[in-house]
Amino acid sequence: QVQLVESGGGLVQPGGSLRPSCAASGSFFSINAMGWYRQAPGKERELVATITSGGSTNYADSVKGRFTISRDNAKNTMYLQMNSRKPEDTAVYYCDGIAVLSNRINREVWGQGPLVAVSS
Repeated sequence: QVQLVESGGGLVQPGGSLRPSCAASGSFFSINAMGWYRQAPGKERELVATITSGGSTNYADSVKGRFTISRDNAKNTMYLQMNSRKPEDTAVYYCDGIAVLSNRINREVWGQGPLVAVSS
C-alpha cells in the first residue's frame, strides 16, 4: 500500500511564503509524476503544478513565477515553495502521485490528509 502524507501547511499573510511537503511511504518500486492540486471554497479542484521523476515541471498560469515545485527522489518527497502568496491562493492543497508498484503496475495515489494554506 502506498501513502502520500502532506505537511507544512498553515496560515500566512499575503506576500508571505510557505513550503509544504508531500512524502510517499509504503511498498512501491518508484514514484513517477507527482503534482499539487488545490480546491478553493466553492470552486472545483485545479492543478497547481506537476513534476516528473526527471524533474520536468509544469505550472498553472496563476502561480508561474511565484510557486516552485521540486522533489527529492531519494526521500520520495515533493515540495511546493509558495512565495508572494495572494489571497486567491487560499485553498485546500492536495498532493498526487503515480506510484509504480513492485509488479510494475501504475497506481495513482492522493494525499491522505488535506493541507490547508490560508492567506489572511
